[in-house]
Amino acid sequence: MLCDVMLSARQCETWLTLDELAKLTHYPPASISAQLRHLRKPEFGGYDVEKQPRAAGKVLRGEDFGTVWEYQLRRAIRRKVARVRARGAGRKVSVRVAR
Repeated sequence: MLCDVMLSARQCETWLTLDELAKLTHYPPASISAQLRHLRKPEFGGYDVEKQPRAAGKVLRGEDFGTVWEYQLRRAIRRKVARVRARGAGRKVSVRVAR
């Protein structure tokens, strides 16, 4: 569900804070933060999760102090690096496989 919300926000070129995501998804902010980390992993889509501080002129919706971060999801082409042991050489060789 979080992935769907983030992809929809990306189509609208909207950045969302953890508090805004919590209100949209009904998940606690700590859970959303963990889910955003998982979305970076190849097995969960390998997305680029962009992060930037919310501009001071924007409404902060009750977050009165400190830096408020906002997030946006971007689909990325990730490359998986596989390690293969070369025959007889005893050393590892990196092979790049495009996904």
